[in-house]
Amino acid sequence: MDRPTNHLIQVEIYGQSYNLRGEGDTSYLQELAGYVDRRMREVSEATATVDSLKVAILAALNIADEGRRERPDAASRLPAANERIARMIDRLDRGLAEA
Repeated sequence: MDRPTNHLIQVEIYGQSYNLRGEGDTSYLQELAGYVDRRMREVSEATATVDSLKVAILAALNIADEGRRERPDAASRLPAANERIARMIDRLDRGLAEA
C-alpha cells in the first residue's frame, strides 16, 4: 500500500516563518496559514494588542467560535451516528459470515 507523500512548505503567519509538513496538496496548508494570518491581524487591529501570544490565543478563540457556530448540533448528532455505524458494521459482519 502506498503511503501518502509528505510535503514540507514554509508559510508566514503574523510575521513569523513556519515549516509545515502535510500530506497531499500544499496549497491547502498555505490557505490555512493565510486564514490564520488574516485572523491574527484582524484581532491585533481590533484590540491594539502587541503581544503575539495573546493575539494568537484570541484568534484561536475566534476561529473555534466560528467552527462551533457553523455546526452547532454536530455534538448532539454523534450518539445517533455512532449507533447507525454500529448497526451497519453488524450487518456487514453478518453478511460476510454468510458468504
